[in-house]
Amino acid sequence: MTRNQVIDTALTLIDEQGLDGFSVRELARALGVFPTALYWHVKGGRNELLAAVAARALEDVSPQPGAGDEWKDWLRQLFHRYRTALSRHPNVAPLLGAQLVSNAGVNPVLVERILAALHGAGFRGVALVDAYNATLAAMLGYVTLEFAPAPSDEPDRWAKEFQQALKALPEGRYPHLQQNFQLLANRAFVLRWESGDTNPLVGGFEMFVEAFVLGLERKLQTLPPTADERS
Repeated sequence: MTRNQVIDTALTLIDEQGLDGFSVRELARALGVFPTALYWHVKGGRNELLAAVAARALEDVSPQPGAGDEWKDWLRQLFHRYRTALSRHPNVAPLLGAQLVSNAGVNPVLVERILAALHGAGFRGVALVDAYNATLAAMLGYVTLEFAPAPSDEPDRWAKEFQQALKALPEGRYPHLQQNFQLLANRAFVLRWESGDTNPLVGGFEMFVEAFVLGLERKLQTLPPTADERS
């Protein structure tokens, strides 16, 4: 048994059972070993293991760095590659978006390349930090929402009851919702009962990425000049 086998098996179990259903004991059972044997490979226990799973799911997400005005295309590629990675492992999305333990598994190459792209765009100092935080939040945010899992407890019953509750909303009070219900139902956040792994929200993602990149470009134009630019 190797560390790679432990991580790959953990990722497979999370893919199959979800993050809530994953346990170190179940992982040991799948590998045919006692739980204590796993600590030879993941000495930090569950936290280290989940960080390693996050890293494995995001392998090779960041594109090769570009130059000059290519930063906008680089960010577009980054967002699309991240979404592709999460579409293969949708049950990892809650780990990446909501648990700090995944930070320990982030490849520093990804961080460096994002900073390099934003620096190349012209962000400096505090503005660079703000742009970096905005980029990470945007990259994780839409996809985490899109691939949010359905309830594990009686999902079919929940979906049916949720649809009925939405249809029962009075049009007089919710005119836009009801007039556009056929377009919105199961295709819009808050108004859907299937996750993005079975019902992807591609159009919204494309609009979101473009709005973010162009908004970042616009923000860059409003920043005060740096000391080097003033001189």
